[in-house]
Amino acid sequence: MPPSASIVAHSSNNNCMVVVMAKAPRPGAVKTRLAQILPPRAVVDLYRCFLDDTIALAKSLDGVRVAMVCPATDADDLALVAGDGINVVAQTGEGLAAGLMSVFARFTTADRRRVIVFNSDSPHLPRTVLQNAFDALASCDLVVGPTDDGGYYLVGATSSYPGLFAGSGMGTASALEELLTRAHAMGLSVRFTDTFYDIDVPADLSRLADELEIAADRAPRTAAWLKSWKVATGVPI
Repeated sequence: MPPSASIVAHSSNNNCMVVVMAKAPRPGAVKTRLAQILPPRAVVDLYRCFLDDTIALAKSLDGVRVAMVCPATDADDLALVAGDGINVVAQTGEGLAAGLMSVFARFTTADRRRVIVFNSDSPHLPRTVLQNAFDALASCDLVVGPTDDGGYYLVGATSSYPGLFAGSGMGTASALEELLTRAHAMGLSVRFTDTFYDIDVPADLSRLADELEIAADRAPRTAAWLKSWKVATGVPI
């Protein structure tokens, strides 16, 4: 895999947008694999903390517009979660691939607006990663944030590329490889942000809990919930 983009001088954030892909916090609809170690209500409460921290992260970027894209059935509930200043938009079609296509079809423009999309599974993502992704888009077509498990936690572009997110590999260990294969076939220039991890399975959550015990400010609402759960139950995540 090519090395991650390393950018010293930040480009202007004018004409930049960050989009959060999310679902309404409902039992059985979010972070279902965490139900192996947490009861359904606790999973929902934790996911709401993920959302709050992710929204705060998105809003922390100076001069960057923020939007949220979600399934149509979730738009009203997420508008209440998002609060003022965030445009909540229902995606066209169903599934992750359709959601990503909706983002770039709706928000990229003829004047090369730089659009970064990530989901609410990485509330601890460093702010610098998002800024570096925007910087990379000043000189490439596509920027990608790889995950440890072969997927990607972030993708950004300046245009909509029909077919870029097609295929059956979304959400699998081959997701990144398939995305890069399609990008190469389209002749797109690609840069990378740092490899990171998102929260999908119990091992991811345990890793996050350990990190937030040392640096709670990376995701303060999530850190507070994890601490309160440990105190209330006597059982670490």
